[in-house]
Amino acid sequence: MKLSGNGRFVLACVVSGALALGMTSCGGGTIGYLWVMEAKATTNGAGNTITGYKVDNYSGNLTEMVHSPFSSGGNSPVMAVVKPGGRYLYVLNQNDGVSSVVQFSVGGDGVLTSQQAFASQGGTPQWMDIDASGSYLYVLDSVSPARVTTGTTTTAPNCTSATGLLAAPCGAVTVFSIDPDTGRLTLVQNQSVRVNGTYLTYTSTGPNPSRIKVTSAGSVLVVNGDQTITSLAVGTGGQLTVGANSTQVIDTPVAGQTVPYNYTSITSGGTYIYLTDGTNNRILQYTVSTSGVLQPVTGGIVNNFVAGVTPVWTYTDSSNKFLYVLNQNNSVTTSPKSSIAAYTIQSNGVLAQQSNNLNPYAVGSGPVCMVEDPTKQWVYTSNQDGTVTGYHIDHDRGTLNVLIHGSTFQAQGKPSCLVISGITS
Repeated sequence: MKLSGNGRFVLACVVSGALALGMTSCGGGTIGYLWVMEAKATTNGAGNTITGYKVDNYSGNLTEMVHSPFSSGGNSPVMAVVKPGGRYLYVLNQNDGVSSVVQFSVGGDGVLTSQQAFASQGGTPQWMDIDASGSYLYVLDSVSPARVTTGTTTTAPNCTSATGLLAAPCGAVTVFSIDPDTGRLTLVQNQSVRVNGTYLTYTSTGPNPSRIKVTSAGSVLVVNGDQTITSLAVGTGGQLTVGANSTQVIDTPVAGQTVPYNYTSITSGGTYIYLTDGTNNRILQYTVSTSGVLQPVTGGIVNNFVAGVTPVWTYTDSSNKFLYVLNQNNSVTTSPKSSIAAYTIQSNGVLAQQSNNLNPYAVGSGPVCMVEDPTKQWVYTSNQDGTVTGYHIDHDRGTLNVLIHGSTFQAQGKPSCLVISGITS
């Protein structure tokens, strides 16, 4: 008898479970915790919540934690990051200036306890990222704290766009240092800019920024709304520095493309940076220097092979051999076209569609984010239809296999992004 890839996975799961624990079927210990941010309510529960799950080691099955869902501590949680070691979780609330970042401690079985709230320096937080050491948290706001007051009216001045496609206020990055023991955040002043004798509490970006990414090369990249990237160098104490080449036009209009482009995500994998262009259904690939300058990969602009969708997220697996793109339908999030498109990263860095008749892989409607568990066995997506989709990932071929106990899990609200961590250490 010849087994399929999924059949071999199930058999291996049964055998390994039996050998290790004397069990006759898959199921066993918890190897991680997964939390789903829920900015809006569904018929299943309230909004402004976090649904928490325990991740089963042998099946990838998700079991909701005791006391879940948890309050996000603010309004409209859109994403979260975990401090390395898994002791602290930081949640970004988009519509809450006072509690834009809420710190949680992670207790037994992944139960969250709110610790303290912190405010970023600008307006309307968009995204955040944490450095690899867990020492600094970078929060991106779409509106800079800079204000101009005329009479009784206060406004934010518009940025000078490098492409002339957008007139909007500048954005801002707030830097926090993270206490290694308590996880408490402390504001880091921008000591490269002084106004009226006082250091700024933020670093400016381009207009209408949407995403921020800390790279392994030691820089922070910000995706702006005018087809530019702001590259910020990271110095001592988490300080961000704006250099001569900090603003970079990353794409220029060509025949047949719609502008302005809509860059919906930025992801790093190995030596590469990936952007998704939601307007033209493309994936753009770059390398990044230590100074933060992006260099396009030859042949690195790829039209998504799934037509009629908007790519909203890219994820590289832990081996940096495969790229996965989350696709939403262009008009309605309830379309069955929502999917994961799988690509192989070839030796020259260029993407190639994986030749598998299941590719693209089905997920819940309106996928938002994708993560891989710490043991590198399972991947999960959060979906706007109120579900989480799970798959077993084959790191040799890049294929995704359905979980043996079912791949769809119910959330308590309407998911935005999700985050995963190993057992607290």
